[in-house]
Amino acid sequence: MRTEDVLAYRPIVLTEAQRVSYFSDGFLVLPDYVPGPWLARLSAATQKLLDRSRCVTRSDSIFVLEEGHSAQNPRLHRVTSPQDHHPTFWEFICDPIMTDLAAEVVGPDVKFHHAKLNVKSERGTRGFKWHQDVPAWPHTDYSPVTIGVYLTGCDTDQGPLTFLPGSHLGPLHSMYDNSGAFVVHMRDELAASISADMIETATGGPGTTVLLNCRTIHGSAENSSDRARPLLLPVYSSADSFAYTPSPIMSPRQGDIVRGRPARFACFDTRPCELPPDFRAGYNPPWLAQRDEEKRADRPPML
Repeated sequence: MRTEDVLAYRPIVLTEAQRVSYFSDGFLVLPDYVPGPWLARLSAATQKLLDRSRCVTRSDSIFVLEEGHSAQNPRLHRVTSPQDHHPTFWEFICDPIMTDLAAEVVGPDVKFHHAKLNVKSERGTRGFKWHQDVPAWPHTDYSPVTIGVYLTGCDTDQGPLTFLPGSHLGPLHSMYDNSGAFVVHMRDELAASISADMIETATGGPGTTVLLNCRTIHGSAENSSDRARPLLLPVYSSADSFAYTPSPIMSPRQGDIVRGRPARFACFDTRPCELPPDFRAGYNPPWLAQRDEEKRADRPPML
């Protein structure tokens, strides 16, 4: 759905100023948005998945492991598609607390695309270089929004999300390196031009929620604290927005309408988007792709 069409609907969760801020900046931070009872249930479900990972010895289609992971000390980057592995996540993703919020920025008819749970374990879990999301899963328009929820809060030393305000209005950058490998981040020579005064950071207490447009340049530093940083990241779009390449993260729930009605016509945005690899041949999650890139370049990990 086009921005002007979304704005024609009266907001029911956000203020008009908050909604204008999202469309202007490409992101919006809502401190302490998700209430305690939901956070308790989501944290308990996260612990169940963390316990399940104890018997996993290498990254697989569900768990992306961090170096040093063991049964005694489980360390995770990510749980892929948590809604397919514990019912609490899908219940939350479909709850009006999330779908009504998504509707504020994508329109009244809301479609689910995918989700991940970025656990970002304590003491050295690597960061995520500057990137944009939509080149990994192109859609017919740029309505998709990731709604990130910090389950236990996030301080500056935990590797919070960082953004370049207004970058969603600029170009999409290649997520391929100079050798043609899909590394899921901007090329280093472009990233080097980003200065500290251009960056905004999303920190906050438990339940703090971040709305992130699919074109916005963002990243995060490593988690140098002694606390994990679980961040639930479901992706929603307008019902009339359609993915046109195989998704890197598959789910039987992909494409489900979680609010409103299905679309009869597709919305098209003519701004181009570089295509990702054909993920039917396999998908290397971002941290593993960046680790492999570092090995190829024989350089130390990003700090």
